[in-house]
Amino acid sequence: MESILITGASGFIGSFIVEEALNRKFSVWAGVRASSSREYLKNRKIHILELDMAHPNTLRAQLSGYKGTHARFDYIVHCAGVTKCLNKNNFERINYMQTRTFVEALRELNMIPKQFIFVSSLSVFGAIHEKKRIPITLTDIPHPNTAYGMSKLKAEIYLESLPGFPYVIYRPTGVYGPREHDYFLMCKSISRHIDAAVGFRRQDLTFIYVKDVVRAIFLGMEQQICRRTYLLSDGQVYSSRTFSDLIRRELGNPFVFRLRIPLFLLKVVSLLAEIRARIVGKPGTLNLDKYKIMKQRNWQCDISQAESELEYTPQYNLEAGIKETIAWYKEKEWL
Repeated sequence: MESILITGASGFIGSFIVEEALNRKFSVWAGVRASSSREYLKNRKIHILELDMAHPNTLRAQLSGYKGTHARFDYIVHCAGVTKCLNKNNFERINYMQTRTFVEALRELNMIPKQFIFVSSLSVFGAIHEKKRIPITLTDIPHPNTAYGMSKLKAEIYLESLPGFPYVIYRPTGVYGPREHDYFLMCKSISRHIDAAVGFRRQDLTFIYVKDVVRAIFLGMEQQICRRTYLLSDGQVYSSRTFSDLIRRELGNPFVFRLRIPLFLLKVVSLLAEIRARIVGKPGTLNLDKYKIMKQRNWQCDISQAESELEYTPQYNLEAGIKETIAWYKEKEWL
């Protein structure tokens, strides 16, 4: 039985990777912080491993404890990170520096796995091809315009700089599905009869259902991929109206007031939301980083390399993914 460690296992994507690893009969270790929720980690076959990546000495001791009994992990999927912060410097501290601390500890302890899978983001590219409206490709030079995107890119560059290190990097576009909170807010808004779109220029959106992200990751393990990077989406391009209409249909077609929010107004609201978050001490969904992501008009991406090298074929289009997601929200009484 091969072993796998999933960091950020209590989170949205991480918890789905844990479930799939159990289905595939791995010895599953869920890497979590001491304060992390265990809501989606209740299966008795899951081994919990607390990892304190903010303190290198503590982290080495925690990993050493595992090594003393089990040697090394066969696979590591590094999902731990943040998508929203009160202080923008925390993106670099957590997404980049703590990734570096983690990898350095693994190298020092001779615990390098067969694959170190890093879950990055399409946001590393920033707003490119906004006029040409052509897909982002792996040959494009990243120009992140958010602190989040920059932190992910710096972590990628670090992994690539290590000679022979067996990284595999996945850059998914917008990931949605059960347990996800940000897209859920849109569902909640539509259930309350408000459908808001941003900006007046055409916006080309891409999405990927969480189970397709997970599937790509395990395909990479099966193919024994090493030192490669992949873009991930469901292979389609959508408008914001398509997304909201599909949500609305699954909610029973409630009547909605359709609002079109100018970008300048969204920027003001995002700034105020960021200030409020600092006052109350809790990061919110809206901030200036998120504003730049919502402002971006071109999210098309080329997934041909994942299709050819991983034999990846998306199993969910947006219609199927939203149907399953809304059903889960209803079952759990989120809606």
